[in-house]
Amino acid sequence: MPLSLKLYRTATTVVSPLLPWWLARRARRGKEIRSRLAERYGFASLARPASPVVWVHAASMGETMSALPLISALAAHATVLLTTGTVTSAELAAQRAAAIHQFVPFDVAAYVGRFLDHWRPDAAVFLESEIWPNMLNALDARGVPRFLFNARLSSRSAKRWRRFPQAAARLFGGFTLIAAQSRHDAAALRGLGLRDIESWGNLKFATPDLPDDAAAQAALTEACPGPWLLAASTHPGEDIPVIEAHRALCRLHPSLTTVIVPRHPNRADAIASLAHSVPVARRSRGEMPRPGGIYLADTMGELGVFYRLCPLAFIGGTLVPVGGHNMIEAAQLGCAVVVGPHYENHFEAMTTLHSVGALVDVANFMELEATIARLMADTARLQAMAIAGRTVCEGFADLPQRLARRVLEAMP
Repeated sequence: MPLSLKLYRTATTVVSPLLPWWLARRARRGKEIRSRLAERYGFASLARPASPVVWVHAASMGETMSALPLISALAAHATVLLTTGTVTSAELAAQRAAAIHQFVPFDVAAYVGRFLDHWRPDAAVFLESEIWPNMLNALDARGVPRFLFNARLSSRSAKRWRRFPQAAARLFGGFTLIAAQSRHDAAALRGLGLRDIESWGNLKFATPDLPDDAAAQAALTEACPGPWLLAASTHPGEDIPVIEAHRALCRLHPSLTTVIVPRHPNRADAIASLAHSVPVARRSRGEMPRPGGIYLADTMGELGVFYRLCPLAFIGGTLVPVGGHNMIEAAQLGCAVVVGPHYENHFEAMTTLHSVGALVDVANFMELEATIARLMADTARLQAMAIAGRTVCEGFADLPQRLARRVLEAMP
């Protein structure tokens, strides 16, 4: 084992006595489920089934969403054990995943060993950039084939791994298959000296559509005739440009209703205070929107309703240096997409949607209003963007089955 990995193993063991304090603090903030904290130490809360088990690890909500079709494909042939690290992803797993769910153990050798000794997976699948040295070494010691799907490697991470070439070769080289989510990520992985990197596409293009609520959509349509505009997953610094764009666009479209869905609903009061003379209705209070006003959708899990309702959406986290959020969900539901310049966390999705004409990017706040105005005035273009977005997503429908087949073939 390379010296760097030995040092990592020692360091994680040394700091492990501090983890109970850290976990308790997270539990007080609602970031852990107190009754399930033992899972973080590798203690299982469920029995292992007698059938073959495929372990799928997805860090949080985004990775869990992208894993759902893969899990469904695997579940037709084996029991799927899904681990995640966040409360929201656990809730999603309970609602939509055909899998047993456990919280992932901390990457401490003793905890990981306890977890693997109980579950004895026949194969392990990791999503995106989940590289945990103790976990991977423990799987290798037990002869469990492991896979890295939807692999993502940023320039910063690639530079960091190049400082530890032996560790990178051992950890990345031990995967039975690495399927990168983009050609860019595949090139970054090859830059670590790896070969046999596949680039079949991004699993997020194959995720199920976000849930709908037909009754809610009908009620909103009855309250406001439209047109409708959506600003999804906004961050501080993006709400004012959206509100100012709404104010200007209302001169051309007096009944325009703009829906703002903040990335963090607890910002609702701050956003409402920015609207000044523009009427604001709050969904969390059961209020309905008014034509010409702002509808503040400060709830969780309803983006599927608004992507279906609004023909055009600005995706937040792109006008400010956050790196963007999932724009594929909008395209899947026939929503034309506008993003700012900061989409580096979703580079492949952006370039794919842009290449087929489903997405328009703007350089700054000033371009946002003009671009939205042009698109709202061009119904034919909005329809063409909607068709292009849905079509490109449908082209990835067989990806989960292809990946699942490779996992199943490697199982004993």
